[in-house]
Amino acid sequence: MATKVRKQVYIEPHQDLILKRLAKERGLTEAEIIRQAIDQHTRSFRSPWRNLAAWEEERAFIEGLIQQGPVAGKRTWHREDLHER
Repeated sequence: MATKVRKQVYIEPHQDLILKRLAKERGLTEAEIIRQAIDQHTRSFRSPWRNLAAWEEERAFIEGLIQQGPVAGKRTWHREDLHER
């Protein structure tokens, strides 16, 4: 078992009832429910690129524009086209 750090927290009475019910229903310890809640809550903070596929698609689009190089006269795309993506 990995080393854990002991913490003491104060929760509201209704949170205590919810915690006990969840632990019983899921067959987990109250501590495990709390650890899972922390992981779930912080998941979005750890991964700023929530949808990596969407980012890769945009990156490919931008690289395509860059590969066109300078266009004589004016650009071949409109700002509004970018907003519709």
